Amino acid sequence: MVWTVVILEIKGLWDVLDSAFAEVYSKFKLHFYQKVFSRFQTREASLSAVETFCMEIIQALGSPTVNEFASFVQISSPNAAYKVNSLIQKGYLKKVRSETDRREYHLVATQKYVDYYNISYNYLSTVMERIQERFSPQEVAHLEEMLHIISRELMPEIPLPIPEEEKSS
Repeated sequence: MVWTVVILEIKGLWDVLDSAFAEVYSKFKLHFYQKVFSRFQTREASLSAVETFCMEIIQALGSPTVNEFASFVQISSPNAAYKVNSLIQKGYLKKVRSETDRREYHLVATQKYVDYYNISYNYLSTVMERIQERFSPQEVAHLEEMLHIISRELMPEIPLPIPEEEKSS
């Protein structure tokens, strides 16, 4: 009887945590979608929703090759090359020759993309500033540690390059 109560209380805590995490994740997604669609409304956008997602993925992967991008999104290399070429023609993406293997090219977002479509990161910065204002430095450090553990240990299916500033620390 006691174990049943404890298990139900733990399940209730997990349900609350699950709900809270889903709420935060949804708010980030919805803010991003809201900004993307507002650009369509004002006719500022020249990228389709799929192209916007492709650019977000390419940026998150660092500077992948076309094959790395294709592999990550699980599409054929020719399909990925078609999407990449369209983004290059629109001026949002460029190919940069590898310093180590001159036969290889890496995909890099152009300043046009960074300036024009970097909408999700602006909101992320706003939320991070609010976190630093609301919580103590120890709580912020603990949150950062938890997020690193979640990203690196609990989400191994989605490997991302480690940012340069974290490599040196």
